[in-house]
Amino acid sequence: MELDAMIGMLDALDRTGVSMHIETLGGTSFAVETGVMNSTSLPVGVVAGADIRIGSGRSRRFVGVEHGAEVSYFFVENQPGEGPGLHWHPYPETWVVIEGVASITVGEETFVAEAGDTATGPAFIPHRFTNAGDGVLKIIGIHASATIIQTFLDED
Repeated sequence: MELDAMIGMLDALDRTGVSMHIETLGGTSFAVETGVMNSTSLPVGVVAGADIRIGSGRSRRFVGVEHGAEVSYFFVENQPGEGPGLHWHPYPETWVVIEGVASITVGEETFVAEAGDTATGPAFIPHRFTNAGDGVLKIIGIHASATIIQTFLDED
C-alpha cells in the first residue's frame, strides 16, 4: 500500500488516546499502533546539571518524581577503580556507557562494557560497576522508577 493511501486510511480511524507512527523499513511502509498516549501533562523545562549535581563532583542524580518523570538516573563520572559498592533495587537498572570501560557485576556474573554498550540488571539482584579503564568512565544508570531506592550490601 502506498504511504499516502495508508495515511488517509489511518486518518479515517477513531484513534482517540492512541499514538501511531509510520515505519519505513527496506522500502516497505506500514503503520504501527504504539498504544495509549499518556495524557498527564508534565512540567516543561530543562533541569540544569548544577541543580542535580552530587556534592562538588561531576556526577548527577535525577529523581524523576521531582520533575514529573516516571524514571530516574545517575550520570556518573568515575576515575579508574572507582564505582559504587554492591547494592540492589526493587526495579531493574539499565546502564549506558558513554565513555570509558566499565566492569559490571550482576549477581554472580561480571562482564566488561565499553563506550556505546548498554547493560541491564534485573530487580532485586545485587550489582555494582567500576571503572576498569585508564581514563574517566562516564556512565548513565537508568532506574525504572520515579524514585531512587537502593540498598547497599557492603561498606564501599
